[in-house]
Order: sequence, then structure tokens, then C-alpha cells
Amino acid sequence: MLPIDLSGKRALVAGVADDRGFGFAVAKSLAEAGASVCAATWPPAYFSFTTMWKRGKFRTSSQLSGGRELAFERIYALDALYDQRQDVSEEVLNDRRYREHARFTIAELAQSLQDDFGATPLDIVVHCMANGPEVTKPLLDTSRQGYLAALSASSYSFVSLVQRLAPQMRAGGSFLCMSFIAASRVVPGYGGGMSSAKAALESDTRVLAFEAGRRFGVRVNCISAGPWASRAASATGFIDAMIDHVAKHSPIPKPIEAADVGAMAAFLASPLAKAITGSTVYVDSGSHAMGIGFSQSEPA
Repeated sequence: MLPIDLSGKRALVAGVADDRGFGFAVAKSLAEAGASVCAATWPPAYFSFTTMWKRGKFRTSSQLSGGRELAFERIYALDALYDQRQDVSEEVLNDRRYREHARFTIAELAQSLQDDFGATPLDIVVHCMANGPEVTKPLLDTSRQGYLAALSASSYSFVSLVQRLAPQMRAGGSFLCMSFIAASRVVPGYGGGMSSAKAALESDTRVLAFEAGRRFGVRVNCISAGPWASRAASATGFIDAMIDHVAKHSPIPKPIEAADVGAMAAFLASPLAKAITGSTVYVDSGSHAMGIGFSQSEPA
């Protein structure tokens, strides 16, 4: 028996704002394996998420084995567009959704973790953040501003997290990020530079695995997940069609579940994966392996 045991480990899952996305599923799996979990939430979503959390709106979806429930040690505000306070415009600082947070940049998150838990508070960091303001536009119609915004929020934010949190990791630390098949295949409708951002994220995973591995002794991996109807993915307008395509044409002809991604995250963060770094691991029912569509009604 090879149990995944994360007892005594502390994880930070960045990108939890509801119970529908991969961030929540990852947090549940890490907690199921014994880790204590902190969450980081986008400031505009922070109030609604924490209010619903305190009122028990997620009690059913938070259930773990043995009658336990997912519990967050801390829920931090984080806008990963900003590395440090001086990067934030006056307009954002004066926004009522940001004014209530004394800290919300990546550097400030790092400081809050140290203030709360000491100099080396972390064992696991999971990046579940992506945003492309022009995601519904074809790449040919995407503006420079929209393209760079997609890369900043969806890929450079991971680089910045590794820069600032790797020095705070304990021995054997693990970083994970979330990608999508559009990083290497054409997915019509997934626009606004998001395909480029996911390709950059996978490339950065390899480079960071080398650089952060040599400098800090941490591992860096990426999960390329199949389509899932999270709130963010639903903004593309065609997520249901993507899920249906995977269900019909994958080697395992069924859609993925968020828990599948959570289980892979727990494995990659565990000592069982201590020799795995710089990898993009597919959790997509094998759809990445297919060259053309193939339905169950067709002969094998």
C-alpha cells in the first residue's frame, strides 16, 4: 500500500473563489491527504466567497472522508497582476473591493504568510489562476493590451509566485500550476492570447523546475486538465461543447471530474512524486493523445 500522506504539510492554493473550480477540488484533495490548507482569493470575489464560507454555503461540497470537512487555515486576498504595492494604480487602490485589504499583492502575500506562520511556512503552492479579458476574441482580433494581460495574469503570475515563495518553502517543496490542451493544440474559440499564456506556462514550468530546483531544492510541475465547467471556463461560451467532445472522442470516453485533478495534485505534491519535476501531466481522459475524433459507435 502506498498512501498519499501529506500530514504536517502546509499548502497554499491560489485561485479559490467558489466550490466549482479546480482550486477548490485541489484544496479538498490536499486536505483529504492530511495537509493544512490556506487559500488565496481575488479581491473582487473575496467578500462574497468568505461570506458564503462563513455561512456554511459550501458545507456539502466541503465534505471529506470520516465526517471531516475542508477547513482553511487562512483565506488571503491576492491579485496576482501585482507583484508589489508600488505596482498598483491609484484607481485600483481606491476601488472599494480593494480598500478593505491592507495586503493583496504577491509580495504582500509572502509577507503575510511569514507573519502568520514563520520564516519557512510552506510545503506546497498551487497556482489555479487564469484570466484573459479578451478570451472570446480570435487571436487575430486580440489587442496587444488584451494579449499581454492574459500572459500577465495567467502565466507570469506563476513565475512571480515561485520567485517570492520558493525561499519560504521547506525541504521537498512542490509548486503546481494548471494548463489546458490549447497550449499545444488549436482550440477554436479559446482566444485573447490565452492559448499563448498556457504555452508560456508550460514552458516556464520546465525552466522554473531547473532554476528553482537548483537554487531552492523545490519541484515544479504542471497539470493539463481536460475541460471543466468552472466559472472562468464558462466565460468562453463553448465549454459544454468541449466537455461533450471529450466524452465522445477520448480513449476513456467520459468527461473528467474536478476530483481527478485534485487527486493528481495531491500525488504530485507528495513524496511519492519526489523524482518528478518539470513535467506537464495530462488529466483529460487521454484526449490529448487523439489526432482525430473517434466516437464509441465507430469500429476500433
